[in-house]
Amino acid sequence: MKQTPKMRILYDGHCPLCVAKRDFLMRRDKNSALSFADIRSPDFQPLEIPVSIEQLEKEIHCIDTDGRILRGMEVIRAAYKTVGLGWLAAPTGWPFLRPLFDALYRWIAKNRHLLSTFSKQKKR
Repeated sequence: MKQTPKMRILYDGHCPLCVAKRDFLMRRDKNSALSFADIRSPDFQPLEIPVSIEQLEKEIHCIDTDGRILRGMEVIRAAYKTVGLGWLAAPTGWPFLRPLFDALYRWIAKNRHLLSTFSKQKKR
């Protein structure tokens, strides 16, 4: 049964890693609890949210049904939980591991385009 999305995830459609993560979540979202908005799409309306496009370009963001804005690893944790994979992301939120995973996410987000080129080269 389809439901109203619980989260609107704002992602970079020009980033292969971001698109792969979106595809991964979409395949597992059996109840259509997630919706996605490509911040690079000409149809994207950045004025709908109180976050600058520069901030959106730095890391993933989402808006939940309560209007709260999450960013970074919080989005990943919430999205995994929403699609029934919360157990997989749970260790990233444990108090002693959270700083490590949050820092790792920030590094990956900052270097995602470079990492994507390595991924493309490896597939050849």
